[in-house]
Amino acid sequence: MTKESGVILDLLFETVSARKGGDPETSYTAKLFTKGRKKIAQKVGEEAVETVIAALAEAPENVVGESADLLYHLSVLWAEVGVTPDQVWAELAKRQGISGIDEKNSRKK
Repeated sequence: MTKESGVILDLLFETVSARKGGDPETSYTAKLFTKGRKKIAQKVGEEAVETVIAALAEAPENVVGESADLLYHLSVLWAEVGVTPDQVWAELAKRQGISGIDEKNSRKK
């Protein structure tokens, strides 16, 4: 990820967070927040499935679009549950340089 990519994701999260408590008649994000965590989580799942489908059967630009949708909905979920991008980035940084197999095995304890 480039520095610009991280900035874009942070800006997305800031925009999403600012919509919390907004007018659901004028903001899709505010509408998602009013529907609650369960609906937001469902949308993350739907977007993840759509991303997988695009990866298996569609052109790369469709994967790009679905990935953007997934990151947007994931940002809404983070804001809903009180997770910040910095927390996710810190977790990824902790895992950097660790074998994926070793990291996964460490969670089984």
